[in-house]
Amino acid sequence: MGSKKAIIVIGNIEQRILLIRGEKVIIDADLAEFYGVATKRLNEQVKRNKNRFPDDFMFQLIAEEKAEVVANCDHLSKLKFSKALPYAFTEHGAIMAASVINSPIAIEMSVFVVRAFVKLRQTIAQHKELARKIAQLERGLSEHDSQIQSLFQAIKQLLNPKLPPKKRRIGF
Repeated sequence: MGSKKAIIVIGNIEQRILLIRGEKVIIDADLAEFYGVATKRLNEQVKRNKNRFPDDFMFQLIAEEKAEVVANCDHLSKLKFSKALPYAFTEHGAIMAASVINSPIAIEMSVFVVRAFVKLRQTIAQHKELARKIAQLERGLSEHDSQIQSLFQAIKQLLNPKLPPKKRRIGF
């Protein structure tokens, strides 16, 4: 039963990991939610322990990045009206945040956050390896192997799926 909970939690965390400035990060509001504290309290603890958070652990978004995050992440729409710019925590920063909060929930959830980052890294590595192998096989094909080439094209499309358009809700 514990593993089902872990799968749900990790899946939820994976959806909240964003790519900003070439880094995989979690926004402070999401991290605070996972750790069971208010965003304000999380940021207070981070400011009190600033020496534990170098630039590669955490950075503050600029206004344009904040606007893009709000536009792309529905669950972060409440940030739109916040005057403060949110912080983005890398994997190491998320763990350090759990240590400065030092609550049982934060410590427990930090394990799931790390697992989500690791799983994301593994998924990216698997896709790169598969794409490399497909390219290698394509180079070895002759011109009359069009059926196999069409199969490779279908696999490539599956590796890079296009998102379906959002459906409009009818009613309330």
